[in-house]
Amino acid sequence: MQAINIKDKFSKFYKNWHPHQIAVVDNMQVILAKLKGEFVWHSHDDEDELFQVVKGTLYMQFRDRTEIVKEGEIIVVPKGTEHNPCTKNGEEVHVLLFEKLSTAHTGNVKHEKTQAHYPKI
Repeated sequence: MQAINIKDKFSKFYKNWHPHQIAVVDNMQVILAKLKGEFVWHSHDDEDELFQVVKGTLYMQFRDRTEIVKEGEIIVVPKGTEHNPCTKNGEEVHVLLFEKLSTAHTGNVKHEKTQAHYPKI
């Protein structure tokens, strides 16, 4: 058991849309990711996702609206909800995600941004 310095962990990777696992809590994983631009529309049939914005502003697009999630705020995307996280104006956004170990990066969608597994840092 050791404290995890989130700021330090963010400094260890640079690629956008490639999450890194920093901890496991029971069957849940804590993930850090840097986001820039638009991701891909997808959903997770059996898992909720929690996004906490550590730096910047996240625009969580849903088919009927966009939720603006500011630094220090969280949003929970319920299972089965189609969503597309994005950033605006070239801003790089840092997020912490909390999700089940079984959660696929892009749900059932296969895309060039799909990541099969998350490296541990």
